[in-house]
Parts: sequence; structure tokens; C-alpha cells
Amino acid sequence: MTSCEFDISHIRLGERPLIVCDVDDVVLQFIGPFQLFLQSQGHEFLPRSFRLHGNIVSKADGAAIADQQVSRLIDEFFEAQEQWQIPLDRVVETLGRLSDEADVLFLTAMQPRFQDQRRRLLDRMGLLFPLLATEQPKGPIVHALHASRSLPVVFIDDMARNLHSVRDHVADCLLIHLMPNSPVHRFAPAAADDITRATDWAHAAELIESHFLSGTFSRAVPAA
Repeated sequence: MTSCEFDISHIRLGERPLIVCDVDDVVLQFIGPFQLFLQSQGHEFLPRSFRLHGNIVSKADGAAIADQQVSRLIDEFFEAQEQWQIPLDRVVETLGRLSDEADVLFLTAMQPRFQDQRRRLLDRMGLLFPLLATEQPKGPIVHALHASRSLPVVFIDDMARNLHSVRDHVADCLLIHLMPNSPVHRFAPAAADDITRATDWAHAAELIESHFLSGTFSRAVPAA
């Protein structure tokens, strides 16, 4: 399925390359601030697998928090994200520099009802690029954004499934796996071998600029 049911009609792209970038743990720190938030609520996150549900316990007795309560805590964190989340090292200046030659767009896997908080937080940091908040698969959205443009496109995410989704829908997209060196990310599913791992934003910028210069891209076509 290549169709995009998510409204992107308000997004206007120029005749230049496109960089689509995830937000949590790619642009804004998530796991570290979320752990601090949990501590403030009397809970603790134990990195035993690459999931939040099942790994949050009460500091009082060590008992695991029920899934429904974990979901509520995640919602409360996103409601209060402006008080907790900070940018990753060098992301602000790096995206600012890249935006001189490319359109930058944030595609964040988050319920749209938290978009206003995220928009204010990004704006406060000087990250004024357009923002799309949705929990839908990212591949069809990036395909719809890129459409038939014969220009370079880049997608950056910390989740293998999102990178695989975009790979399956967008031809010749530079896929960059960028994630923090955190205890929980040690459990993250590996991305496919054809997806490039970036160690930090300086490395990601080098990969992106090389891609722009390489000319190894073609007109986007619908996935089979």
C-alpha cells in the first residue's frame, strides 16, 4: 500500500533536496528526560528490552506498572514535554546549516494532540521547520511528500521499522539510522544492512552532503 491517508496538503516544498527527520531521540532527547520524569512520579524505567510497557516499576515496591498506566504516563510526559526535553548535541546548528541547501521537515511518531506542545518546544530551540505528528507508517507519508520529484531525499530515524517502511516506499532515499548510545537502545532491533548507521549529527551531516553531491537518485516511483 503506497497511498497516504494523512493530510500533507499544507506542506510546501521548494525545488531542492528534502530531509525528513524523526524527532524523539533523533532531534530531541527522549529516553533520558523520560527517565527523569518517571522518577519525579515515583517510578523507574528498567532497560530490560526495547519497550516501555513492562519495564516501568514503582520505586516504592519494585512492582511493574500496568500497561494502561504506562500509556497514561507517556501521555503525561508528552503533555509536559516542554519542561523536560532538550536537543541532542549539535542538531540545531547542523540542521540549520543543511537547511541552506535542503528543505527540512520533522515527521514525529506522536499523537497529533501533542503537536502544539512539540511545535512550541522546537520553535523555542530555533528549529522552525515544518512538523507532522502522526502514528501512521512513515513510508507512505514520505512517498507522498517526495512524489515525482527528481531530487535527493533523506530520511533519518532511530527506529528500524520506520527506516524499513520508508525504504519500501521511496526509491533512492538515503536512509540514516541515528540513535543515542543509551542502555535501552542496546536492545533496539537492528536495521537492514542497506541502511547507514550514523554515530552522531556531525557524521549524519557528512553522509547527507555526500548524498547530495553523488547524484545517485532518480524520480520517485510507487512501490510494487
